[in-house]
Amino acid sequence: MPDNRRRLVVACLGAAAILGPLGWHAYASRLPSAYAVTDMGYEDHGGHDMAMPTAGTRSVTTLIADPDRPADVRVTLTARKEKDRYTLNGQTPGPAIHATVGQLVQVRLVNENVPDGITLHWHGVDVPNAEDGVAGVTQDAVGAGREHTYRFVADQAGTFWYHSHQISAEQVRQGLLGALVVATAAPVAGVTDVVALTHNYDGTATVNGRPGETHVDAPPARRFRLRVVNTDNGEVSVRVAGAPFRLIAIDGTDVSGPALVANVSVPVTAGGRADLDVTTPADGSAVRVSLSGAASLVLGPAGAPAPPPARPATRLDPLTYGSNRPLGFDPARPDRQFRYDIGRRPGFLDGRPGLFWTVNGHLYPDVPMFMVTEGDVVRMRIANHSGESHPMHLHGHHAVVLSRNGVPATGSPWWVDSLEVADGDTYDIAFVADNPGLWMDHCHNLPHAAEGLVAHLMYEGVTTPFSVGGTAGNEPE
Repeated sequence: MPDNRRRLVVACLGAAAILGPLGWHAYASRLPSAYAVTDMGYEDHGGHDMAMPTAGTRSVTTLIADPDRPADVRVTLTARKEKDRYTLNGQTPGPAIHATVGQLVQVRLVNENVPDGITLHWHGVDVPNAEDGVAGVTQDAVGAGREHTYRFVADQAGTFWYHSHQISAEQVRQGLLGALVVATAAPVAGVTDVVALTHNYDGTATVNGRPGETHVDAPPARRFRLRVVNTDNGEVSVRVAGAPFRLIAIDGTDVSGPALVANVSVPVTAGGRADLDVTTPADGSAVRVSLSGAASLVLGPAGAPAPPPARPATRLDPLTYGSNRPLGFDPARPDRQFRYDIGRRPGFLDGRPGLFWTVNGHLYPDVPMFMVTEGDVVRMRIANHSGESHPMHLHGHHAVVLSRNGVPATGSPWWVDSLEVADGDTYDIAFVADNPGLWMDHCHNLPHAAEGLVAHLMYEGVTTPFSVGGTAGNEPE
């Protein structure tokens, strides 16, 4: 064989030796056109060698609010695809929904022309599983020309929000979202509620859809409950200039013994919420609350001078802020213990090569299904060694932070549904499995979830008839 032909054969064999395995891995990573999330990955029973016995099976479709109870709050939201964004009832953010704790909320979602379908997820509200609004997991996406009705009891007072969970990285960024406020049965007299929903539209930071300064007229010595909702993919740093303040709630749960602070910023993770108690100065000056980029709220009399944006060097740390109180369960005696290790490595996802997120060393869809039974006390250790920060969001439950990097929490119980886990950090959290269903546990930097940073919490005996993909085109992330 001539040398040039021999070299060509050797080169071809070498290329085949390299490209052949890569091609096989790419092919093996392709996802079916339709699949149930219950069939993906592997079951993790949190220390149990096998599944706990169950009393039978339940479909997520049966996990609903009382169907015979009349609604106390009725809302219709009509989703539209506009020229450059999506709207709900012709606006973005969509209308704020207000309820009082204990009321049954009924929301009729009408999809006028959103081509890929839409759902609504009630972020931070521990709704019955059928109402969670996750395409392919708890329902099918609502196609153009169709509608769907959600019903749930608002059984926790607090600040929440809603957003699409169908192609969410795109649809949330482009406007399918809004605030949800659940008031206490006996509101505090003399306190004015203000919602401050932050969202970035194509590089423009806004508060309640408005860029720059938003003025809220108020007399001197007016007390506010400022409800900050971070709907973006990254953390927001809230800074208050002109008055001290208290952080009185995190992710819809009140803080115990909140101290008066000044010259500190409040970090609000993606998807998270923070309620601030702030009073306008008695001298008639204004308070500036900087929220995202150049967007801010100015609280005070019309024309009152507002201070420049504060630039505190210190961040308020919820691990030590406030006063301790009982949790109502013992996290030192868990029934299940899980780990959620976040990493990153090269590989293939649905046939595409790239650098993808991993869960416990595995690429999606070969990720854990965290299995629990109702009533379990659950501990989870979330460790991030991926090179980037991740705002982790568990659906259907609130968890309490026990420690960060081995340092125990000493302040008010820090209850979260959205937790910023910085690169290099490890958090221990705990919760009671008291809301049966099939629940997502994913990064709320939504492009990260679309790149595989998602797992599920599943109760033994719960099934779903829905599939990702399929004729409904379900794409939860």
